[in-house]
Amino acid sequence: MRIAVGSDHAGVGLKAEVVSFLKEWGHEVEDFGTHDTRSVDFPDYAIPVARAVAAGQFDRGVLVCSNGVGVSIAANKVAGARAALCGDTFSSRRAREHTKANVLCLGELVTGKGLARDVVEAWLTAEYLGEKPGGEKYARRLAKIDALDEDRR
Repeated sequence: MRIAVGSDHAGVGLKAEVVSFLKEWGHEVEDFGTHDTRSVDFPDYAIPVARAVAAGQFDRGVLVCSNGVGVSIAANKVAGARAALCGDTFSSRRAREHTKANVLCLGELVTGKGLARDVVEAWLTAEYLGEKPGGEKYARRLAKIDALDEDRR
């Protein structure tokens, strides 16, 4: 899987860990930055990752900031991006299964390395249920979100 990653200065440490285990699992990873702890603005990294995922250049994206909120808000401004802030495996699995979330957002100050690994793994391995028998309600809900994206284009 091709995965785009990005963070601001407050998420650079956890992002490095995420990149490490994504590569360990055999994924192709492109790091959109930032690469150090000098203060930067999270939209400058979240938006390019979200755009690249929404355009189909990458299968998924992972964004990190201090608590995950800023990057999730910024990424969700991009039509076609469905960013989910997840701090546990249940939420990350459901984000993929129910809403086909294509960008996972994490908070470095609230998510430890071990938990982040489990959250990312749960999200990457979960399958969207809207394309499975009985998944019509998920597809119907996602179609309503997609219609909003069309209004914004």
